[in-house]
Amino acid sequence: MAAKIKKGDKVVVLAGRDKGKNGEVLQVLPKDNRALVRGVNVVKRHTRASGQSEGGIISKEATIELSNLAVADPKDGKPTRVGFKVLDDGRKVRFAKRSGDLIDG
Repeated sequence: MAAKIKKGDKVVVLAGRDKGKNGEVLQVLPKDNRALVRGVNVVKRHTRASGQSEGGIISKEATIELSNLAVADPKDGKPTRVGFKVLDDGRKVRFAKRSGDLIDG
């Protein structure tokens, strides 16, 4: 199955403590069915000092389940489902079912 959410997509969180937040997908982990989204699901990590980094409490993004994410509609930024269609030149592209706009060029 083709991926509905890809790296670089603008997404909206549908469930959890960050519900309603927007962010950009930094990484997708298809095997775990999870994604890393900028500014979403931020957790505090207590780290020990090492050669290249100092210790202390750092904030970083944790992964979030793909089922809790929806692609943001290119037109109005609201969550939308994703469909696929083949263009006349043979390219398979994703489109927003809400507005019909293409998601990838």
